[in-house]
Amino acid sequence: MANYFSIFLVVMTLITGLIWLIDSLVYAPKRKAENNEELPALVDNAQQFFPIFALVMVFRSFIYEPFQIPSGSMMPTLLVGDFILVEKFSYGLKDPVWRSKMIETGEPKRGDVAVFKFPDENNNIDFIKRVVGLPGETIAYRNKQLFVTPACPTKTNCKPEVSIEITDNQRSEFEQSRAQLVQSVEKLGEEPHSILRHPFLGATKANFYQKSDQWVVPEGHYFVLGDNRDNSRDSRFWGFVPDANLVGKAVFIWISFEFEREDDSVLPSWVPTGVRFSRVGTI
Repeated sequence: MANYFSIFLVVMTLITGLIWLIDSLVYAPKRKAENNEELPALVDNAQQFFPIFALVMVFRSFIYEPFQIPSGSMMPTLLVGDFILVEKFSYGLKDPVWRSKMIETGEPKRGDVAVFKFPDENNNIDFIKRVVGLPGETIAYRNKQLFVTPACPTKTNCKPEVSIEITDNQRSEFEQSRAQLVQSVEKLGEEPHSILRHPFLGATKANFYQKSDQWVVPEGHYFVLGDNRDNSRDSRFWGFVPDANLVGKAVFIWISFEFEREDDSVLPSWVPTGVRFSRVGTI
């Protein structure tokens, strides 16, 4: 849906811009010669809407784009009902239709919360996860803890595997499978972040369907995980994220809605029941 909207903005910008241009070059001089200052309705509307379409297209395609969090795979960092802004220029400027990279502006860093197109044949579904592994690295997930072996292209004097420290383990307010999840603090990049882990589910692997606990990240790809480690379908299950699929970096929550309601509520499920103002501006 987001990609269709991008195409719509581009098409409407081109149409309104062409109408304005053709009128300025062909018909406006004729009206001036005839002392006719009245603009045709089509041209008047094109002049009114072209700046709006162009501004929204540029802002949404190259600067910031809003996204809604639809699932709990990134709890407690992001909750269902959070609306976030994604910085589109963090990982390169791409054209809004074919999404080909035009200008290099940066690469994901370990610990970034990134939005990307799900790596399948369609590439239409937006996912959001935390970047854990960079190109060339070996990532291991054992006993619910991450281990990173730095890339070593020369195969000499390679750095050893490093464990990602987990601290401040405590029971959280979140539940899964009738158990309170454990909330911990993990530090992948410069800033620490919170993660959730189930106290009983698979200590070695995330669950039965995870077929490995170690992965070598290919060049031009990234390994991503959800912060809700035992309730996230991520690179442990479906593989790596190609650089071409990256959309941008999540930078902050601009609004957060609650949708909790009683079973007998007459309100539709999509109607918010409250606003979590304390989450605004965070990530």
